[in-house]
Amino acid sequence: MEGGFGFGGFDPEMFQRALGDMADQARQQQQVAFADNAISLAVQMTVAAVGRIVPTGSPEEQSEQLRAAIVRIYPECVALVREARQGLK
Repeated sequence: MEGGFGFGGFDPEMFQRALGDMADQARQQQQVAFADNAISLAVQMTVAAVGRIVPTGSPEEQSEQLRAAIVRIYPECVALVREARQGLK
């Protein structure tokens, strides 16, 4: 029985390489999906934080209140995006 498994010309090494390539593609797709989700979460967190603010006072005071909210949430968002980008390397 030449070729193994009853198939003529079956190359186990080529089959193993093809499986390895499929695994690499799946891993890359998972990394991209993780990055997309992390970036989306960062945007959602920022929008939610700003959306909960009910600014009061003068325009300057209102802008300061919004700035303070963004300053609080921004480091978390940056960390999520940084982790996502590292996962793509």
